[in-house]
Amino acid sequence: MKKKLAYVTPIIRRGGSALALFCAMSGAALSDEARQYQVQPGDVLTVAVWKEKDMTMDVLVRPDGKFSFPLGGDLQAGGRATTEIQAELVKKIGAYIPDAVATVLVKEIAGNKAYVIGKVNRPGPFVMNNDTDVMQALSIAGGTATFAGLKDIVILRRQSGQLTAISFNYDQVQSGKNLQQNIVLLPGDVVVVP
Repeated sequence: MKKKLAYVTPIIRRGGSALALFCAMSGAALSDEARQYQVQPGDVLTVAVWKEKDMTMDVLVRPDGKFSFPLGGDLQAGGRATTEIQAELVKKIGAYIPDAVATVLVKEIAGNKAYVIGKVNRPGPFVMNNDTDVMQALSIAGGTATFAGLKDIVILRRQSGQLTAISFNYDQVQSGKNLQQNIVLLPGDVVVVP
């Protein structure tokens, strides 16, 4: 059963006045990307244009990180916050609908996955609904199995086409040493327990 969550973002009007007001009232900075969820391929978004019934729909973010929307064409969603997607959508449809008001919200977080494989009790993918570190991922996987190589766990991470291996020593982290190894996982990370 998939969990359904909705992350609501402010409505953006052409010119950004509603967004500016929201940021001023909440004390939030628009450039604070660390606090905003980054949309991933596989996520489902609800996109709505106010007073346009035919322009309210759920869209699936494709593997290339984009989705198609009437009058907007293909919009880049992967790796972006919903506020950025809203702003681009309003700009693209503005030629057809003056003073358009659009809302983009995350309906289902399905693309924000990490994987745990190897000697664990429940290997496989899992959706990260919030920041998840290596110890939490191992817990979600039901813990390690008997005879697992706890000192030789590796996190495989692909960034900019490069695959890197990050070492993780379970015994050290469990005993409170070298805690910096217990990194927060990113979408697509693979935790390998030998």
